Amino acid sequence: MTESQLYIGLMSGTSLDGIDVALVDFSEGAQLLAHGHHPMGEQLTASLLALSQSNAVLSLDQLGQLETALGMAFADAVNSFCATHCIDAGQIRAIGNHGQTVRHAPHGEYPYSLQLGDANILCERTGITTVADFRRRDVAAGGQGAPLVPAFHRALFAYPGETRAVVNIGGIANITVLSASGDVIGFDTGPGNGLMDAWCQRHWQKAYDADGRLAAGGGCSPDLLQRLLAEPWLQLPPPKSTWRDFFQLHWLESRLQGLDVSPADVLNTLNQFTARTIADALIAHGGNLDTVLVCGGGVHNALLMERLQALLPCPVKSTEAFGVHPDYVEAMAFAWLAKQCLDAKPGNVQQVTGAAGPRILGAIYQA
Repeated sequence: MTESQLYIGLMSGTSLDGIDVALVDFSEGAQLLAHGHHPMGEQLTASLLALSQSNAVLSLDQLGQLETALGMAFADAVNSFCATHCIDAGQIRAIGNHGQTVRHAPHGEYPYSLQLGDANILCERTGITTVADFRRRDVAAGGQGAPLVPAFHRALFAYPGETRAVVNIGGIANITVLSASGDVIGFDTGPGNGLMDAWCQRHWQKAYDADGRLAAGGGCSPDLLQRLLAEPWLQLPPPKSTWRDFFQLHWLESRLQGLDVSPADVLNTLNQFTARTIADALIAHGGNLDTVLVCGGGVHNALLMERLQALLPCPVKSTEAFGVHPDYVEAMAFAWLAKQCLDAKPGNVQQVTGAAGPRILGAIYQA
């Protein structure tokens, strides 16, 4: 009997806007059969936002409860998705669950990357084999544990003789450069939507800047932009990765000291900051780019996309133009990583993460 090639991928990223669910068929390439978005709930989101601050303090009891609550939320997302699309659990070979990153610190004497969401609960409540904990093996091998999506980008978007870049703009932005020669480069470039979202929540009580309209109502502050671009982390060579506990409102406030900039102008400047850091990274490391493909929530920010196009010398397009829904590329990537794990194949790209070599990523929770 032929083994199922249907996988479910889950992703709750740095934007903390909910859980993306993707059903992917890997029998011929990677085909997105169905997708959905499941809200986390206000209380759970608020707890995660509080924990994302670098000075957050959490008791062991609170941490354990949050781990369980996330496991339940992931299971609810899968079960609701399967019910909506009339999917039987027996049809699915595995769930690939990234989990919710709450800390990412791949440097220092004790490097680590921590994702919450009890995979035991996810497996138990869905009855589907679950693969989770993808980042820590790469960290154990001396890597950053991030970004992990470039390996999937290579499998999905690489094209012989053409140099393409894939830009994922979530809470943090990352790039993958797929060169015409077959080489792969990838790293985090800095804030994606995270700082803009946090600023919108503070000043307009909105989760995000829909279509970039609030930012378009302001102007870019050259002084603030210069201060933001002076961040030393931006000058570090790859491999490198970051998370929202670094680029957070406290970081922004320290750059605003002594400046008189309106909230709308700050938001406009943050939008330009995201565009500049992405474009600067692509120009420095992308070579002669033929196309830039954009996925993640940032693809829906018209002002951000316009600025990226103005800063780059090649076409900038949504992955939709290549037949892949831009909101579900990451969820598809973790479905793919689950498949790689079960097939005993590497899931990282060592020149991207800096690991000692290719590694099979993920821990298996058998149904």
